[in-house]
Amino acid sequence: MEPSQTPKNRIQLIDALRGLCILLVVAYHTGYNLVFFELIPEETLYNPLLNTLQPLFAGMFILLSGVSARYARDNRTRGLRVLGCALVVSLATGVFGTPITFGILHCLGCCMVIGGEPSAWLDKIPRRLQPVLFGGLFVLCFMMFPMNDEAFAGVPYLYMFGLYSPEFKSMDYFPLLPWFFLYPLGAWLGLYIKEGRLPRWFYDVKVPILPILGRHTLVIYMLHQPVMYFAVMLLASIIQ
Repeated sequence: MEPSQTPKNRIQLIDALRGLCILLVVAYHTGYNLVFFELIPEETLYNPLLNTLQPLFAGMFILLSGVSARYARDNRTRGLRVLGCALVVSLATGVFGTPITFGILHCLGCCMVIGGEPSAWLDKIPRRLQPVLFGGLFVLCFMMFPMNDEAFAGVPYLYMFGLYSPEFKSMDYFPLLPWFFLYPLGAWLGLYIKEGRLPRWFYDVKVPILPILGRHTLVIYMLHQPVMYFAVMLLASIIQ
């Protein structure tokens, strides 16, 4: 959730995609608040369409983070910053009884720290093999993890890898298996983007508003839920 280029050579389309993702996250969490305060029916939020779109756009964050890794100077520092924010989210949500133990921020931070600088390890793998390898691993792990609670009742502390016990709770859950593999997949794509191999329109297209949101996704993510929660709570108190 960090800027992918310096101000002079930003690619607006990448920022716009990130901005669209954070906008949808805000919309989804607003819907969650509306359901929580019983202002809209549950089926408005929990339905097959949104159940599919939520992980799709969360996965886009991780993929774009991999793309950004090709431009960032210190990915591990970025990752530690994101993990610090994730810790704040865990503490805050735990107080309200809706813990986020290993959500999208936790996953993103770990991907940045583990993945580090792609040029140091990823470029040692043949470039043509990378999308097949990491795309295949993502699909394989997506089919395997997470499995049902009872299958891993004896391993209570492996939830970050998709193995969790019945006692595990996380309102937002994105384990490293399979989601980590989107990070090197994004870094593979990011190298092509950085080398200027995509069509010219990809670099020149101008998008209104969304790129601004995309440059501040971490701040928006950290602030939007408290603001929207209390706004919806105020609305509910007025209506009721």
